[in-house]
Amino acid sequence: MSHEPRSPEFREIYRRIQVATRLSARLSELAMEDVDGIKSAFEELIGKPVDPTFSLIPPFFADYGLGITIGHKVFINHGCMFMGHGAIGIGDEVMIAPKVNLITTGHPVDPETRRSVTVAPITIGTNVWIGVAATVLPGVTIGKDAVVAAGAVVTHDVPPRSLVAGVPAKVIKLL
Repeated sequence: MSHEPRSPEFREIYRRIQVATRLSARLSELAMEDVDGIKSAFEELIGKPVDPTFSLIPPFFADYGLGITIGHKVFINHGCMFMGHGAIGIGDEVMIAPKVNLITTGHPVDPETRRSVTVAPITIGTNVWIGVAATVLPGVTIGKDAVVAAGAVVTHDVPPRSLVAGVPAKVIKLL
């Protein structure tokens, strides 16, 4: 999917980005001890309830938020950024380390279409661990029980029960 700048559709997305940026700033001001406040602010950001087992350490940034779904026993550490208006599906028992970036939007490489925005969802399976400062790019699915090493840039799907590392991320071993 792609969107052209200055289109009515993109203007609506931009309005949501303004709201999500404001909500992210409010969420990021909360103290780690304010578990109920964090949960409530995050639910407002994503527009739906989260499981009581959800845990997040601020600060946190999302520029859209409405496409995010969270499973049971999900932990998101501080300094994470979920960017783009594509869906981000996070399965049960997922651990996301500090400074992880989940990015669902991009731009074409072709100079003639580069100003348009492309969108593709990210899906994270059950019991996945994403290491410090990893980046997951649009359209990626991370399989059940996989591990993404610290600093990895994930450009392609990650098989279940595998460890990926590097830039771009490659399978290092099966678990």
